[in-house]
Amino acid sequence: MDIELTAFYARLGALALIMVLGFLLGKWKMISTETNRELTNLLLTVFMPASLFVAFPAEYDESMLNLFFSGLVGGVLVMLMLILVSKLIFNKWWFKGGLRYESQFALIFNNATFLGYPIVVNTFGPSGVIAYCGFIIAFNVALFSYGIWLFEHKVSAKLLKSVVTNPNILAVFAGMVLFLAEIRLPDFVMDAVGYVGNATTPLSIICIGFMLSRAEFGALVKKWRLVVTAAVQLILGPLLTWVILTVLKFPAEVVQVCTLIQALPTATSLGLFATKYGGNNIESSELVTVSTILSVVTMPVMIMLLLG
Repeated sequence: MDIELTAFYARLGALALIMVLGFLLGKWKMISTETNRELTNLLLTVFMPASLFVAFPAEYDESMLNLFFSGLVGGVLVMLMLILVSKLIFNKWWFKGGLRYESQFALIFNNATFLGYPIVVNTFGPSGVIAYCGFIIAFNVALFSYGIWLFEHKVSAKLLKSVVTNPNILAVFAGMVLFLAEIRLPDFVMDAVGYVGNATTPLSIICIGFMLSRAEFGALVKKWRLVVTAAVQLILGPLLTWVILTVLKFPAEVVQVCTLIQALPTATSLGLFATKYGGNNIESSELVTVSTILSVVTMPVMIMLLLG
């Protein structure tokens, strides 16, 4: 299964226009930082879980179930690989002065939620979304455990609770249970949840556009360490993912989805985690911005080389 590059770029162009809208709304001060923070919270706790819940087919399909578990196993392998690689590259000797853990976070966790979901939906359709549902469980478990540990360096009951009660993980499990038990909720319920989930794509892209509206692009270019970190993440992440999943002969959909996700810029949650758990929140936010800007160049190249 190869990506049709013409159609892919057309869909990417549509998302780019929505991102421009978010950028302009930020510049025109029609969206405030507080509004964006509240919208981000709604996306992570309401809209995104709704979209994941309705992703499973209405009728049981063994091939879809196998695709889900392949995405889950592939996600676990990718997360473990990136954790190991991040510790090797961003070590205490090269990053002695700071940003070491922020850089590790940037390599491991990319924008699989806000940017990954809409691109997967628009590029791969239902089969890609099922593989994505498996991957996103591994991603969120790692994000809300190891991602927090990178800043706090301790395991706590609160950390474990954040994994167990994560709305996105719960939504995937709930959707999978209904799928396996062949339980079909009333159409008006599924329609309502589907309508809420459909808002995920435009709202998440608008949030990213707003973030870019707050960046000082001239100053960012001078911070070479941020540029190098972002470049390593955008090139090494998809390359290693494609190699390991291809060598292990994972289904084509899983290879495609996971590789595409790793070609995305680093997660917007980096700045939020750094602020909440005591990291360098200013340069973390700048790293997210640099990665997002560089991905405009690197992402099409990596997709063309690995998946085209």
